[in-house]
Order: sequence, then C-alpha cells, then structure tokens
Amino acid sequence: MPMVHLQAELTSKQLLDAVMQLPQTELENFIFKVNALRPTQESRKLSHNESELLLKINRGISEKLQKRYDELIAKRQKMAIDSEEYAELLKLTDRIEKADAKRIEYLIKLARIRKKPLAVVMNELGIRAPEYV
Repeated sequence: MPMVHLQAELTSKQLLDAVMQLPQTELENFIFKVNALRPTQESRKLSHNESELLLKINRGISEKLQKRYDELIAKRQKMAIDSEEYAELLKLTDRIEKADAKRIEYLIKLARIRKKPLAVVMNELGIRAPEYV
C-alpha cells in the first residue's frame, strides 16, 4: 500500500490533497471504504418525511374491508355471487386498487428520498410486488 505523507492534524482540504496523491486503484478502494462509513455514521435516522411516508405505506386497508373482500372473492370463485354482491366487489376492488396505487406512490417518494431504486426500498421494507403484476 502506498504511503501518503501528511500532518497529524488535517483540514478537510489537506486530507483531500493527500487522497489525490493515491494511485487510481488505491483511490477507488479508499472511496469504497469512505462510502461504507456513511450509513454507519448516519445511523439511519429517519427524516420527518420518511417517517410520514412509512406510516402511509404501512397503513393498509381495514380488517373488516379485507374480510368482506375475501368473502366476495370466494363467492365469485364458487360462482355463487349475486349482482348486488358483484357490484359491491367491484367497488371494493376499485377502492383497494386506489389504495395500492397510493402506496406505490409513497414508496416511489421514499425511494427518491433515499436515492435508491424502488425494488431495493421494497426489499428493505419486506414488500413484495403482487404476483399478478
């Protein structure tokens, strides 16, 4: 490893000047190590915006609504759904799809704040895309 000569107490400019003396491969290795320090030092404090988005992302639909939706889906699959129930199922489906779309919107905003791809943020949060997508 090349040696860089510098003073014991450094300003950030002096440190930068010393880093500029490194050969390309050592510089890349140094940058990698510095970037690895960032999450540790930040200790991943959530901003107010991130906290608000996470609350909205995790909100979901009510148990009562989910139960009724599941009942209507089961009836439809058994071909035992009447026209009123089918109309109710369509309304519930629309409501759930709108909530899912909002959730994706919030996930996208969170991904932008964190400067990460959406798939990475979803994975970090344990959120899987529906299989029908």
